[in-house]
Amino acid sequence: MCLTDAPPSGPVSSGSHPVQDQSASSPYQNVNDFISNVNRFKIIESTLREGEQFANAFFDTETKIRIAKALDEFGVDYIELTSPVSSPQSYEDCKTICSLGLKTKVLTHVRCNMEDAKKAVECGVDGVDLVIGTSSFLQKYSHGKSIEMIQKTALEVIEYVKSQGVEVRFSSEDSFRSDLVDLLTLYKAVDKAGVNRVGVADTVGGATPRMVYDLIRTLRGVVSCDIETHFHDDTGCAVANAHSALEAGATHIDTSVLGIGERNGITPLGALMARMVVTAPEYVTKKYNLKALKEVEELVASAVNINIPFNNPITGFCAFTHKAGIHAKAILANPSTYEIIDPALFGLTRYISINSRITGWNAIRSRCEQLGINMTDDEVKEVTAKIKQMADIRPLAIDDTDSILHSYHIELQKKRELQEQQA
Repeated sequence: MCLTDAPPSGPVSSGSHPVQDQSASSPYQNVNDFISNVNRFKIIESTLREGEQFANAFFDTETKIRIAKALDEFGVDYIELTSPVSSPQSYEDCKTICSLGLKTKVLTHVRCNMEDAKKAVECGVDGVDLVIGTSSFLQKYSHGKSIEMIQKTALEVIEYVKSQGVEVRFSSEDSFRSDLVDLLTLYKAVDKAGVNRVGVADTVGGATPRMVYDLIRTLRGVVSCDIETHFHDDTGCAVANAHSALEAGATHIDTSVLGIGERNGITPLGALMARMVVTAPEYVTKKYNLKALKEVEELVASAVNINIPFNNPITGFCAFTHKAGIHAKAILANPSTYEIIDPALFGLTRYISINSRITGWNAIRSRCEQLGINMTDDEVKEVTAKIKQMADIRPLAIDDTDSILHSYHIELQKKRELQEQQA
């Protein structure tokens, strides 16, 4: 399948992509998956909307501007902002960010009613994301509207937003607990009305990749517009669900930096990049500034007073740390033996731990070379045994291990000098 800088213009649906040219010398034709969008997706980055719902989040205007610029530098396709009707400051912040001249498009997420839509358009956004709950739970306990009333209101608001020359997305909320017939009827109506995207939201994080694939694949056969997806991470499936959605024909994935958001948050930007740089390396490395990921994650982590988790994909401090002796030996010979991702793609380096009882002598030999210490293999094995012996007693820091190496090397030099004198 041909890889491009950006998804093709117009709707992405079955049969909408040209067949890749085949070599005239080959009578065989490749079997292409025209539904999957893993090689041509867009990111709607929602740290400044969903992320504001994170328990620790308070973004002043200056912080919002810094985050917006960092996301723009990373290369996300859209930045989504908190609804301008949420508060007077939210309205002003929305206008401010719209005026920054970012390369990425700016969206705001509002309730599906005319007043909210008008406020959003006033701010100068590139797109308005309309949302309303469609599950029986939300119809009963949130807004009290029937599907028929939702559809009527949606069509009126969509018509207004389109008349203002602004992109429009219509999304159901709690999509996976909504009646399928109601959903498809509603999506078909708004697609016919000319929305740019329809949205599917796993609002409570209960969906599985199979459930996601089934719903998105079914929807792909009903609408011709793009499909945006929003996955909460309450059950730890957000990244897997996002990948499954793309395989089924979704075109846009909502993310937030470090996954921050309501409750456990949504699909993390960095974790999605970790998955997609393996699935579609040429597309991802060409389109996104991967080396900017660490900076944007550190910026957001500082803003919400949290540490980047030790096991965070890509930027966690253990992400590219190798400790077991058998792993270290293989990594030193060929990093791909125990790494699915090259840390250099993200401007990072791997680390071979040499401070434990499971340290291997090959790792110690590599450290000796770094320190300029010359020893035979037998000598390296002997000093490795000393390191293991000490590591059985207490935890070791890198300075401790280096001290053992230097002390052992000094002893070796003294022995060699003595042997030379005796000779």
